[in-house]
Amino acid sequence: MGAPPTPTADRAAARPGPRPPAADRALARPRRRLVAALAALAALIAVGATSLVDLRPPTPRAADAPATDFSAGRAYEHVKIIAARTHPAGSPANDQVRAHVEQVLRGLGLETQVQDTVAPEAGQLSGAAGGATLARVRNVVARLPGTDPTGKVFLVAHYDSVQTGPGGNDDAAGTSAILEVARALAAGPRPRNDIVFVLTDAEEACLCGAAAFASGHPLAADGGVVLNLEARGSTGPVIMFETSRNNAKLVDVFGRAAPHPVGTSFAVEIYRALPNDTDFTAFLDEDFLGLNSAYIDGGAIYHTPLDTPAALDRASLQQHGDNALGLAREFGRTDLADLRAGGDATYFPVPGALVHYPGWLTLPLALLALAAVVAVGWLARRRGRTTVGRLAAGFGLTLVPIVAAPVAAQLLWAAITTIRPGYAELLDPYRPTWYRIAVLALAAAIVLAWYALTRRRVGPAALAVGGLTWLALFGVLLAVAVPGGAYLATLPALAGAVGALVALGTRLDGPWPVVAVTAAAAVGVVILLPTVVLLFPALGMAMGGVAALVAVLLGLAALPVLDLLHPQAGGQRGLVALRARRLGALPALAAAVAAVVCAGVGLRVDRFDAAHPAPTHLMYALDAGTRQARWLSHETGPQPWTDRYVDGEQDVSDDFPGLGDGELRVGPAPAADLPAPKLEVLADTTAGGDRTLRLRVTPQRQVRLMSLHVDTTTAAVRRAEVAGRSVPVEARDGRWGFGVVFHAPPAEGIEVTLTVTPTGGPVALRAMDASDGLDALPGFQPRRADVGVVGSHSSEMLAVARTYPV
Repeated sequence: MGAPPTPTADRAAARPGPRPPAADRALARPRRRLVAALAALAALIAVGATSLVDLRPPTPRAADAPATDFSAGRAYEHVKIIAARTHPAGSPANDQVRAHVEQVLRGLGLETQVQDTVAPEAGQLSGAAGGATLARVRNVVARLPGTDPTGKVFLVAHYDSVQTGPGGNDDAAGTSAILEVARALAAGPRPRNDIVFVLTDAEEACLCGAAAFASGHPLAADGGVVLNLEARGSTGPVIMFETSRNNAKLVDVFGRAAPHPVGTSFAVEIYRALPNDTDFTAFLDEDFLGLNSAYIDGGAIYHTPLDTPAALDRASLQQHGDNALGLAREFGRTDLADLRAGGDATYFPVPGALVHYPGWLTLPLALLALAAVVAVGWLARRRGRTTVGRLAAGFGLTLVPIVAAPVAAQLLWAAITTIRPGYAELLDPYRPTWYRIAVLALAAAIVLAWYALTRRRVGPAALAVGGLTWLALFGVLLAVAVPGGAYLATLPALAGAVGALVALGTRLDGPWPVVAVTAAAAVGVVILLPTVVLLFPALGMAMGGVAALVAVLLGLAALPVLDLLHPQAGGQRGLVALRARRLGALPALAAAVAAVVCAGVGLRVDRFDAAHPAPTHLMYALDAGTRQARWLSHETGPQPWTDRYVDGEQDVSDDFPGLGDGELRVGPAPAADLPAPKLEVLADTTAGGDRTLRLRVTPQRQVRLMSLHVDTTTAAVRRAEVAGRSVPVEARDGRWGFGVVFHAPPAEGIEVTLTVTPTGGPVALRAMDASDGLDALPGFQPRRADVGVVGSHSSEMLAVARTYPV
């Protein structure tokens, strides 16, 4: 049953009355329990509110702000021009945007040029589903010369949009912010280092503009520091979510130079593990240093026709610009020679600052936290607050909410998407707030119910130690596997252990135990509450279980404070104990009711309508040789509007290899009178059994991309060049084993040179091009006002293909 209580532990029990059993002993048992509970909760609410308010973007500044300041009002005027209409790479609308960007930079007196070239996809040439990917790009590059350069600082954003929307946020916001930063820098004193403004082309297509600059432009030859500005939504704080390796000194600059520094090393770790890319990827491939930032809330409009200038939150634009200007000035006067030293840092936001410390401390801190929690368990047993058996039970039972809350959150979202299937095609609902609160309320209900059911049998002290033990173990696991995220568990565990040791070393019924456990819980609130809030837009409601898990960790860090909400058991029996249990169940019941109500309100509030349409995906593909046409859709469960076009599943890669592999929803379509790309043989030579074909592929209409594939059953491809650039020859599965995809092709077409070994007979080549817009097609019925377009790179695509035997 554990060691007998020591005299120190007996001081709290020296008052008249029966001494409570160990199972009823908490880390804090104030005489005025209700007052202590209210004070502790008020303190934690105040800390949490301060943390969340600190995440909010700043008030946007008007167009009459001082000339050397960033003004969202001035930048927004550029947004309105850049995002006036859809402008994918290669389109006439994109030419107009580029002309505006170039004019603004030249008007500031900056050395400005257009880099016009053909470039491969960032990362690897064969990264796209259709094969090796290239594009014609026209980057706008301007330079503000430094007075005594130690290197270059590059401010980067892309000026093209997707084909499905005007890109008011993605990335007219980033481009406009850079134009306004360039104006503010030009209006002030000249920096020490060169500042280079890079507005890239074809980011949405293939990151080819950034790849062209980073790998081939003379200004990029010596590397430097890159500040990339992006957006994956319409509102919310600007988060610095990606860095180059060995970021300690970069993070130090970010923390002191960015006026509103929001970023976490956990986000960097997660993003590094994901397949997602931005222009920043192209610079990392060339070993640049830098920081990548974006605002990400409001993801429902991402890449859709709704991403207009009116959808942009000017407060987020202000934060983007403030941070970019502050960092440009700081890096502009910093010696850039040794920024790579120092390894990766651990960092996270706290009210008014960015906390950061060296990455090498991660594992020692995690082990220290685990040792401190073990010391708490040992001291709690020695003080008579618990027993070894109860400690083991507390540890085991704490796994219940850790598992149950994420599972329940995922089941809740599965139920909601069953009722509202259109959510499956969205990054996040249009109005997600009520659903997010529902997930948090559900997690709270599970933690509160679990605590109410286990508290009397296991004891508050044992459950508190169990919760801290899991936090500490998670900290060690993260320190080994995901070091940048270890602070999420390590620091709350360490703070909780210190608070518990203080509580165990003072009078049980005095004020200091309450103060100690409340201060420890406040550390958990400062670290974990912003993480929960940021995880929702980062991962979307489809992965709400991750936010629910972090919410449970926050609950475990606050268990000693949570205990104050329960009546003091004190050995009561019978009716008194029954009333105590009923009162203890009230918080859990209230949270469960709140979860159900919030989910219901979310369904009521977030309906699809003309302003918030249900997303649908549709493509049209025509074989110009056979005159067969099909409707295609990526929707796994077609919406009612899409269902009228598609009626089955089929792998179309044999007919349209430029669309990639995998099964799509398919339905018959009327054949439109549209030409396929023209294929000309410019030269055909034979040497040693190999044929070298010099070809020209020319679009016969305004298109966004073209592709050329070789039937590898008719010839094996040995070498290939596209527009004079060598591309790797990598075998792909299926009939069309080699292919190239070319974005933004010029009207005069592109030259492709292939060296092949024929297998006998003609070489079969499949040429395809793709444009955007289905309205003029036979059989197409326009969408209703409440039916929208999915934010996909293939939405509304019109593809025409033909096979040419050569």
